[in-house]
Amino acid sequence: MAATILESLAIPCSRPGLSTTATSARSAAAPLATLSQFKGLRASPCRQIASSARSTARSRSIRRRDVVCEVQGQEAALSVPDVTKSTWQSMVLESDLPVLVEFWASWCGPCRMIDPVVGKLSKEYEGKLRFYKINTDDNPDIATQYGIRSIPTMIIFKNGEKKDAVIGAVPESTLVSCINKFV
Repeated sequence: MAATILESLAIPCSRPGLSTTATSARSAAAPLATLSQFKGLRASPCRQIASSARSTARSRSIRRRDVVCEVQGQEAALSVPDVTKSTWQSMVLESDLPVLVEFWASWCGPCRMIDPVVGKLSKEYEGKLRFYKINTDDNPDIATQYGIRSIPTMIIFKNGEKKDAVIGAVPESTLVSCINKFV
């Protein structure tokens, strides 16, 4: 089953807890290392990166690994539908069920952290609460109307009115406590 790559970054090669499954770190066809303490994180084989120190003229090589964060299996399919300025009235304000709207942006790290939690909760509360997300960069009028100053922000609406808000990438239990007040 193919994985969805969310983001990648480089870390030093000599980190503890990094177990290499490759027989040769220089082999391009070698399997990727796994980061046992982080579910779903993998590290690619080492590569040399030349860098120079500003204070000295000599350069040094640094061995680094690329870390790939992936979502395996069904987790990748837990996507919350988008709402826009044109669909806001009908999908959120005129909904017959309470609605949780996640205000987010593509560049926001905490938004990417909370998104799988919101996706999971959307399946758990199916039929009791509707879940949508709105990109604040693409829909600044809606974000301004509801006073969004920090993202991610989750707002719960009931009967077309804002009832509660949760700001930040909070634990799942915090969202569940807030949701349970309105379902």
